Amino acid sequence: MTAYEPRRDQPLTFDRRTGRLDGATLRERAAALAIKAGARLTEPFAHRGFSLGCRILSRALDDRETVVQLNEDARFAFPFGDGYWSVLLDRRYVYEAELERFLMNVVDVDYTFVDCGANYGLWSVLATSRPFGAHPAIAIEASSRNAAKLRRNAELNGNRFAVRHQAIGATAGGVARLSGRKHEAFTIAGPDDAAFCEEVPVVSLDSLIGDGSLDPSGRFIVKLDVEGVEIDALQGGQRLLDADTIMLCEEHGADRSHGVTRWVLAQPGCREFVLDPRTGRFEEVREPGFLDHIKTNHAVGYNVFVTKSVFWTERLRSAPPVVR
Repeated sequence: MTAYEPRRDQPLTFDRRTGRLDGATLRERAAALAIKAGARLTEPFAHRGFSLGCRILSRALDDRETVVQLNEDARFAFPFGDGYWSVLLDRRYVYEAELERFLMNVVDVDYTFVDCGANYGLWSVLATSRPFGAHPAIAIEASSRNAAKLRRNAELNGNRFAVRHQAIGATAGGVARLSGRKHEAFTIAGPDDAAFCEEVPVVSLDSLIGDGSLDPSGRFIVKLDVEGVEIDALQGGQRLLDADTIMLCEEHGADRSHGVTRWVLAQPGCREFVLDPRTGRFEEVREPGFLDHIKTNHAVGYNVFVTKSVFWTERLRSAPPVVR
């Protein structure tokens, strides 16, 4: 190894603030440029085809870890060439822009972030970072493989958030059957013939109060990215929802019946909001058909904001509009 050759046992590092990539070989630098170009080319199509390109490209690459500096107080690691997270090598890309906008508008609020279906923990890393207000967080992930990556990201950031290897369900207790082929799409709601991964213990949102993890007198932001069991998770979080809580739930673009929203609006006291691209504001969803013009892509999920809290309702309503 020459003095100028990067060490293969060290991660590549990429700073999204500056665009600087360190620790990469010439082949890896070329691959990073290809990944960035692929992200830009597939952006108009919600990045369809990007993961396939990454998978093909990664066959020619060594197994390396990428550590991305998201801001001055947030580092996020994933395998180089990962078909889901490598899009972060495009500095222009903003992951779940509506959630980032919301969190940046509540930096001053004293809340705990509960990251359900955390995957590798990007939102836990960000919510606990200083630019986002350095809030306490609990990250919950059903896949043991993902949970290992989640723990790695906790370690990279000083173990400032708790990690739990569990699935979220309607009731606590027992185990669920996790299935799937892509780390970003593991689910406990798969068909019987789905690719089996593992069995995982189940907790409910309300059991986090019961076991002392959450104080019901506090304020909470709960992100539910639980791949098809959103309604089960909401059913298991009634006590938490009655507290000063706002829950972010995925409404998948392929569900033209807007099933999560129909369930939410049928619950006494529940209100739902969504970032409306027409107004640039968080608008209240008063009937499911309102989402017809929001969910324009059948291949992606859309975050809706569910709450009974007057406080969180006012924070949504008072958020400044997106400046185009």
